[in-house]
Amino acid sequence: MPSHLDAWNDIEPPSSIDRLLHSLIGRATFGLSPASLILAYVDWGLHFAQSPGKWARLSQKALRKQARLANFAVRSMVDADTPPCIEPLPQDHRFRDAAWQRWPFRLIYQAFLLRQQWWHNATTGIGGVTPHHAQLVSFATRQWLDTISPVNFIATNPKVLDATLREGGMNLMRGAMNFIADTERAFENKPAPEARNYLPGQQVATCKGVVVYRNQLIELIQYAPLQNEVHAEPILIVPAWIMKYYILDLSPHNSLVHYLLEHGHTVFMISWHNPQAADRDAGMDDYLRLGIFEAVNVVQAIVPERQIHAVGYCLGGTLLSIAAAYFKQIGERRLCSLTLLAAQTDFSEAGELMLFIDDSQLNLLDDIMWDQGTLDKRQMAGAFQLLRSNDLVWSMLVNDYLLGQKRPMTDLMAWNADATRMPYRMHSEYLRRLFLHNDLFEGRYKVDGRPVALSDIHVPVFAVATENDHIAPWRSVYKFNLIAETDVCFVLTSGGHNAGIISEPERTDRHYRMAQHCFGGKYIAPDDWVQLTPETRGSWWPAWTTWLAQSANAKVAPPALGAPQRGYPPLGPAPGHYVMEH
Repeated sequence: MPSHLDAWNDIEPPSSIDRLLHSLIGRATFGLSPASLILAYVDWGLHFAQSPGKWARLSQKALRKQARLANFAVRSMVDADTPPCIEPLPQDHRFRDAAWQRWPFRLIYQAFLLRQQWWHNATTGIGGVTPHHAQLVSFATRQWLDTISPVNFIATNPKVLDATLREGGMNLMRGAMNFIADTERAFENKPAPEARNYLPGQQVATCKGVVVYRNQLIELIQYAPLQNEVHAEPILIVPAWIMKYYILDLSPHNSLVHYLLEHGHTVFMISWHNPQAADRDAGMDDYLRLGIFEAVNVVQAIVPERQIHAVGYCLGGTLLSIAAAYFKQIGERRLCSLTLLAAQTDFSEAGELMLFIDDSQLNLLDDIMWDQGTLDKRQMAGAFQLLRSNDLVWSMLVNDYLLGQKRPMTDLMAWNADATRMPYRMHSEYLRRLFLHNDLFEGRYKVDGRPVALSDIHVPVFAVATENDHIAPWRSVYKFNLIAETDVCFVLTSGGHNAGIISEPERTDRHYRMAQHCFGGKYIAPDDWVQLTPETRGSWWPAWTTWLAQSANAKVAPPALGAPQRGYPPLGPAPGHYVMEH
């Protein structure tokens, strides 16, 4: 007989009416939860109200800042070379132009920076506030301040004023036309016309190859060799499915696939299906089985009796690490190495993206996806744009609409606009099991009822992180060293989540740090590692191909494209059908 306690544990699921309401709210807020923000400000406000000592310190800071600003104003009127009373943060490039050093614009931006600093002090260092709420309040307040930055207004931006006077207002006319065109495209969900110059199979994703396998979730591309002899072990690349695969095969000059082919590797790449509402129930296990497991089977059928160099980018790297640990669990030696590109396995310190990961936020996203079946690219873009609003939002608005200078499209920009959707079940599982609860790193993630442990990965690992990554912060990626029971070659390269990985050798402005951590060696904290590891100029790609070659067998003749005799005939030329789905 069930007890009264069991009856209480029978939790009633949310009603369809509630979910529809939440879905409407989420669409209006670009997938961001207003309840989460309100709760954060209530937590901060209640504790702030109980902190009279904090009030007194903030009052003193305000008076000191006013005095500093007044002193600067008087001195700079007399001496144009008066040093500023506050410097922008290193990542803040808004006021670097020489025009901001003219009077009165020096005073305007200095006043803004002092106000920004005061608000940072007001929203931090208050005892009792939940850390997540404190970070969210500080972040949201910074977003509000960025909205009223003097950069964003005609009267207070010297570059815009100069352009307006010089061009007789034509810059504003061009900006208005740009705004109208962008608004129309946003409502019609159409790409920018310049994106037609970067079409997969024509200007990007041009490496020759064939699709050798297709199921409801993936196409597997095998690329044509560029050398008469190739390394015996093939490479299988697992990209993230949040975007199209061809980030790793952009233009010929910066294609990682082309680089590997030139260096005598046999390369396979997964191209993910862009989910529709009918794919709503595809989960993480489906992406693992229909994605990685099926791809590994096909690769080893085409290149038999060989282990695989597995490469995973971003979310694809996270899933690949699960697969590598699972292979060890079931006693299968499928892989000979594992390369993780900007891929997290521990999500406890996943940077400012964690501001959008809490129960309220995920409940809203669940209800949006329950209604739609998927999460579309515009709803995902809201959080990512806020993380770098000065670079991705405000600078674009100033350039496009106030200066009337439409930025030229690049291959990376076109790829970034060619986003995919996320199926309901997979995205919910990913955010809850990995981001919110960190099940993978803490040993609770299960495949076939077996908990997979990252410590079971015993093949050599090459882990790449990027210095300015706002999606997979490098210290988070570095934490793989805490749990690894294998040799790990860790690389920290310049650039961000995408540009740091797409780092062709011709880019002389790049640099990286690389060090090998042998299993059984002493752990080094990340900041100490940076101090101890010398910087090398150039791209990390040559270092990676050298690392791959260390475990390679003798070179052999390239395998045929596909294996019809084993049931994998060529199905059509690369880049295939799935990359064309919108």
